[in-house]
Amino acid sequence: MDFSYTEEQLLLQDSVARFLRDNYAFDTFRRVSRREPGWRPEIWKQFAELGLLGASLPEDAGGLGGGPIETLIVMEEFGKALVVEPYVPTVVIGGGLLREAGSAGQKQAWLPKIAAGEAVMAFAFAEPQGRYNLADLTTTAKKQAGGYILNGHKAVVLGGPWADVLIVTARRGGAQREANGVSVFLVDKKTKGISARDYPTVDGQHASDIGFENVEVPAAALIGAEGETLALVERAVDSAIAAHCAEAVGCMKVLLDATVEYAKTRKQFGVPIGKFQVLQHRMVDMFMQYEQSVSIALMATLKLGEPDPERKKAVSAAKAHVGRAGRFVGQQAIQIHGGMGMTDELNVGHYFKRLTMLDTLYGNADHHLKRYASLP
Repeated sequence: MDFSYTEEQLLLQDSVARFLRDNYAFDTFRRVSRREPGWRPEIWKQFAELGLLGASLPEDAGGLGGGPIETLIVMEEFGKALVVEPYVPTVVIGGGLLREAGSAGQKQAWLPKIAAGEAVMAFAFAEPQGRYNLADLTTTAKKQAGGYILNGHKAVVLGGPWADVLIVTARRGGAQREANGVSVFLVDKKTKGISARDYPTVDGQHASDIGFENVEVPAAALIGAEGETLALVERAVDSAIAAHCAEAVGCMKVLLDATVEYAKTRKQFGVPIGKFQVLQHRMVDMFMQYEQSVSIALMATLKLGEPDPERKKAVSAAKAHVGRAGRFVGQQAIQIHGGMGMTDELNVGHYFKRLTMLDTLYGNADHHLKRYASLP
């Protein structure tokens, strides 16, 4: 099979890389991530002007009509630059859910706004007791005339401080961990009864813990069939995992290149440390882990449209491998750089922090090994 990118995809990759090279240097990332509001809305608008926010959205909604490969291309470049803007929650999860199961009104209202950079979304799915089980929900949606009442708590909602719309999973029926009874809602963050505690994360991102107390939402806020959307949520999360695997690949590429360059210039006993065979072996192992991650991230992306068992196995295989590969590449990069690798001024430690967080997001390597083994 030919896995080469098309001419349009190569142009997309080049435009993203050039834009980030000019506007998203490492020092810029450090400065932006540590000051309020923690991101740059003007950059988000420029992403929209470049077509990045609509790369995977249909053309009739203002998008480019692409798909998962376009998302992979964008996310790999984002990983190289440590981009903090909430691309995955808004475009991959929000846009993906609406594209697949949104009503005509929801699609008409929100997809053009996503593509134009006029909507920022956050995925409120995780709960303190839930670990990585998407069905483990204590947040409830009680039906009332004309809509629903939400009550509950969501933890570590990435991009929550910047979002104007929340994508909320809630239980309409069934037991706490039962597959049936899960619903998804689009909720305006300014709705009465919503409270948020915002905080920075260790990797330069920002998140919120969000509470819902008798929050009234209209019936039109429901995405998909009431109480039957767990499979829909799983597909959206698998798309997000594939996107984050591509992001991790971008992070690993920077760490690999930085380590090889450092080994060529750092001298010990009068010679570059890259001359020492034991360090050469380590860097070869880093290269192998990176190349394998490139391949398996692409494989997972290509499988996103397959039936559930095949898609889930591909995504879990990728998440498990990329999680462990990222840990290995990050550890080796820091050790070969020596004490400098842990300093705040050097980019190596920041990329390792991001890889560490990506490993835990939507299930760590151990969780996805178990998921892979449980599938037929």
